[in-house]
Amino acid sequence: MSTPPPPMPHSAAPEWPAAPGAAPSAPAYPTYTSPIPVVRTHLGHALASEWTKIRSVRSTMWTLGVLVALVVGIGLLTGLVIAGSDPDLAGESPLSLGFFGLLLGSMCLITLGVLTTASEYGTGMIRTTMVACPSRGRVLAAKALVFFLVAFVVTVVCASVVGLLHMSLLEEYNAAEPSVEEWLKGTVGISLYLALLGTLSLAVGSIVRHSAGAITIMIALVLAPLVIAMFMFSPSLADVQQALFEYSIPNQMSVFYSTSLSESGPSGWDPLWIMLVVTGAALAFAFTLLRKRDV
Repeated sequence: MSTPPPPMPHSAAPEWPAAPGAAPSAPAYPTYTSPIPVVRTHLGHALASEWTKIRSVRSTMWTLGVLVALVVGIGLLTGLVIAGSDPDLAGESPLSLGFFGLLLGSMCLITLGVLTTASEYGTGMIRTTMVACPSRGRVLAAKALVFFLVAFVVTVVCASVVGLLHMSLLEEYNAAEPSVEEWLKGTVGISLYLALLGTLSLAVGSIVRHSAGAITIMIALVLAPLVIAMFMFSPSLADVQQALFEYSIPNQMSVFYSTSLSESGPSGWDPLWIMLVVTGAALAFAFTLLRKRDV
């Protein structure tokens, strides 16, 4: 008697799609759920990112360190020299003596403002920044806000320290006690103006995308009008010369100490509003270019 052949293996039955309304079948592979919560990004995240950048790079420490050294050092030296000459200030406010250090310190804010944006284009870091935060306007706004606050806080502290030092050094030489408005203009007002000047440099850095070029443009903007006006000897250019004197940045800074180089032109808090308008226009132009150009 012969042995029967082994049974042939049955092929798997084909899987037909489930009928409408039927319960779905179990997945063929196990699923994974990430423990990291998914959150909607906002301006606060961009601010935290830019704050991490600005406080972790060496250029910030160097430029702000030189700013403090210039403003406080030159201010203290000026006060000591004047006190050593036994002057008679005759009711003059000593706050204006801080102007010299702040004028030189503005170059540090210009440099840091440009580097805040332009340096990322030089290193290529801007590509990583835009991948992490595709909203370009949010990136530019975060950079401007963080820089403005840092520049304002450092400048107002330095200006206040120098003002107090001058008051203590020169109080015995008939120096006038500054009023509340004079204190505000000589500390908060000039600090807001310089912080806006640095933010204008940030916008120029974003437009030019080259650190050396943007710094050169800003230094020329600060110094060129005053230097050009000094060498305008022709009477036919008297009106142009007067306008360059009145609206030059050094003269606008001196307005906060009531020591303007000209009798007409900006006065009171006018320089602050002028710089605010110019900086806002530059940021708007930088934002427009940022949206249109490749990174």
